[in-house]
Amino acid sequence: MNLNAFRRIVFSGLSLALVVSVAWHGQVRGATLLYPSMAPIDQYLMTQTAEIALARSAAPPSISGSATILVLGRHGYETVSTGKNGFTCLVERAWMSPFDFPEFWNPNMRGPICYNPAASRTVLLYTLKRTNLVLTGISKAELLERVKAAVADNELPPPAPGAMSYMMSKHGYLNDEARSWHPHLMFAIPKTNGATWGADLPGSPVLLDTDHREVPEPETIFMVPVWTWSDGTPAPPISAM
Repeated sequence: MNLNAFRRIVFSGLSLALVVSVAWHGQVRGATLLYPSMAPIDQYLMTQTAEIALARSAAPPSISGSATILVLGRHGYETVSTGKNGFTCLVERAWMSPFDFPEFWNPNMRGPICYNPAASRTVLLYTLKRTNLVLTGISKAELLERVKAAVADNELPPPAPGAMSYMMSKHGYLNDEARSWHPHLMFAIPKTNGATWGADLPGSPVLLDTDHREVPEPETIFMVPVWTWSDGTPAPPISAM
């Protein structure tokens, strides 16, 4: 898989933290969706012990070991461990995807992500807002309108300067095609274009997350692949994936 394919697969965390499948772009118009609506909430939940471990796997232990940890409960994310370094680690679910992603309701999706302090103050709010709304049982269409309204009301601010996140877990399930995919860093800034970071130019390691340009949250995501998982073991080369 080349770097252009990487850009089409990797997904933010909204964060927007999640990963978008290449199959999204090749899907036949009108095909039956595998995940047409939200599954029962139990299918999205994990045991607390397992979710804590998965959340911490998003970043190296030197970072995640001192981070605040959130886990998903029936009424939203709950803090189960208060950290000391300003980072926040959690496991995002599929509803953090772009709204037209076919796996938006995939209950298997698990996206471990660790936000740095700047992202914890701003970008994390996107995840908490969407999740709280989803758990009220509203439709995807209404969810989109409510998120747009929250942005218009300045309830969801642009990313703070320096906002970034780690997605380096080998144990995530980012979608049915990508699975754990490839470790990478994500940088969130207010809406802009790829030229401001030299994204996607020959030789540049910076990739623009084009699949999230149309999401309602006020951010642009740049991605940089890295070459080891959070536990220090080597990741396969992108070209081999």
